[in-house]
Amino acid sequence: MNLEFIFFEAVLRDRFVDYLSGLSLTSEQRDDHFGWVVAVPELQLTQELMDLLETAYDQLQEEQMQLVEAEEGGLEKHVAGFCVDLPDGGTTTVGIPPDLAGRLMANFTVEEIHTMFAAVAKSALQPYNGPVCKM
Repeated sequence: MNLEFIFFEAVLRDRFVDYLSGLSLTSEQRDDHFGWVVAVPELQLTQELMDLLETAYDQLQEEQMQLVEAEEGGLEKHVAGFCVDLPDGGTTTVGIPPDLAGRLMANFTVEEIHTMFAAVAKSALQPYNGPVCKM
């Protein structure tokens, strides 16, 4: 499995990839309809490295927000999204209102958000209507 980070500016994506390289971590990049995704294989990550990546990503997202705010009409164009692992092994990006994304990021780690969205996707695509205690 991969830990995925989405970027809306190529320059910020490139800085993150350089940061990963400086930590001797490999990554894969791909275009997404929302932006650019940087995927880091979780097998090479310790909790300490995950914490470092989250901190670096949060800083870059703050820079992204500043860039958006500086653009003419920038906040009107602002979007947010999270990559979701699907039960069939595929992935998709779910767009959500920016204020909700900010509240999620303020209260949960990227890993926790990823886990929550994957659970929602599994429940939506593989419904279970029995008692919750038997899940």
